[in-house]
Amino acid sequence: MHRYESYPTGQFVPALGILMLFLLVDFRPADAIEPLTESDTKVDFARDIRSIISENCVFCHGPDESTREADLRLDTEEGIESVIEKGSSVNSELIRRLISEDPDVVMPPPASNRSLKADQVQLVRQWIDEGATWQKHWAFRPLNMPDIPTAASLNQNGTDPPLRNPIDHFVRQKLQQHNLVGSPEASRLTLIRRLSLDLTGLPPSPQAVDDFINDTSPDAYEKLVDRLLNSHAYGQRMAWNWLDASRYADTNGYQGDRERTMWPWRDWVVDAFNKNLPYDQFTTWQIAGDLLPNATLEQKLATGFSRNHMINGEGGRIAEENRIEYVMDMSETVGTVWLGLTLNCCRCHDHKYDPLSNQDYYKFFGLFNQTPVTGGGGDPQTAPNLAIPTAQQTKQLESLSTQLKQVDQEVTTLTEKLSADQEKWEKNEQVKLSAQPHWQAVKPSKLEATGSVLSILPDQSVLTTGPAPDKDTYTIVAESPTRQVTALRIDALRHASFPRNSLSYSDSGNFVLTEIEIHVLDSDSTSATALEIKSAEATFEQGSHAVTNSFDGNASTGWAVYEGRHVDRDHAAIFRLKNPLKMKACLLYTSPSPRDRG
Repeated sequence: MHRYESYPTGQFVPALGILMLFLLVDFRPADAIEPLTESDTKVDFARDIRSIISENCVFCHGPDESTREADLRLDTEEGIESVIEKGSSVNSELIRRLISEDPDVVMPPPASNRSLKADQVQLVRQWIDEGATWQKHWAFRPLNMPDIPTAASLNQNGTDPPLRNPIDHFVRQKLQQHNLVGSPEASRLTLIRRLSLDLTGLPPSPQAVDDFINDTSPDAYEKLVDRLLNSHAYGQRMAWNWLDASRYADTNGYQGDRERTMWPWRDWVVDAFNKNLPYDQFTTWQIAGDLLPNATLEQKLATGFSRNHMINGEGGRIAEENRIEYVMDMSETVGTVWLGLTLNCCRCHDHKYDPLSNQDYYKFFGLFNQTPVTGGGGDPQTAPNLAIPTAQQTKQLESLSTQLKQVDQEVTTLTEKLSADQEKWEKNEQVKLSAQPHWQAVKPSKLEATGSVLSILPDQSVLTTGPAPDKDTYTIVAESPTRQVTALRIDALRHASFPRNSLSYSDSGNFVLTEIEIHVLDSDSTSATALEIKSAEATFEQGSHAVTNSFDGNASTGWAVYEGRHVDRDHAAIFRLKNPLKMKACLLYTSPSPRDRG
């Protein structure tokens, strides 16, 4: 009839066993019923006395020093003992004050509008006469395994069901203390109906009833329990009470009461019961699952527990006021559900019954005051929120993630290959350029610019400084170091004075060479002959900005070298003449400025 099992400490087992009690009420005359035992009539401090003292005495003799009278505390064991004599209420100052008729002596004082009833005074008397045992708040007392009543100490008669487990012993003992007898064992039809409703909230199917009734094995009941515990409906049934304690709702509350999406957390609770999630994890995940190392999506989802509070979406609301209310709701719910303490009272003052101060409340409040809740919102997606994919969506996301990893790997491999190929190509180009015979640097003898200032550096290169116009024209005159010229080479060199050690003063560090012209001056420098460029090549060309654009006669096109996100290396271009030049005069060439961005 009864099932009793033990489980490892810390395991979350919502139903450790099924206990069916069928009591037969005894309607015999009162004088025929045995009196209550001493343990039933003994005064219990936590149950009977603490509330009397808290209601009538602590407001003047409590933890608040600013309102405490006569330096007397009656909310502590030491304070109580200072005004009583254990075992003798007659000699106790507390009783003398409670029963005095002198308005200057009686407690509570008449001006407080408080007083003890006669039966309350009698309870305090009895408690003192019985030894005045002080008890901590029940939530802080250690749990002790009670002694199991022995079968020999329990009466046996033909009407009582047999004792099958320790729970039966306690039930039999309590029945006998009240002179009651147990009901006979229920029929199998009744058992399966009760058990199904208790564990799944659903009545058993006709087939399940027939199977159980016709099962003659000695463990038929145990097998039925196991089947119901393994049913998905078990988690749904067990989640009811937890959802109530967790203030679960599918709407926000308040006047608008808009819908919200909390059902993924509800489903998680159902799954936690069905998976028999250990209670320590069930607790940790709901309070701080997102703070765990490498928190999983499931652990983050569990924190929806704290988001079950009402959400105010009314117009004119004060978001910060709402936020504080939400944090208080989180604190008080956790206190009630997991600590077994009512924190609500000490929100405003030291608690009268539970050993909690106003300061304790706001220390606890501080833990939840660090959440990203803002107090705003009111719609189904009020932040902070969490995207929870369905099982099918999760599979799709995993598949897409795998594909992305493969593509990323392919891109990485291709990038590495292209980088190696580019490096090889650049080395070949440099070799090709350096292999050209008889390159000789020219030393400018005259420099002119329409916007910038040109200067010659020690290595004979020309540096642009000064203003930075969008367009500029450089004119450079130099005497040829050789009497035969077949090509002209321009090196675009980086300099530390340019942004990011680039090639020009422009933000990008780039330049556009729009047009280059090469002229030969006669001996008296009174006339010049233009030289025709046959072909050109460069170390790099930026997209459509080919080096051949620099001598196409179109000032709107040109040669540029921008690549990637910046210009981080030197470049060069070679311009080959259509006809080799043999001369005795100087070489003259003009071009738009390398800073030309047009």
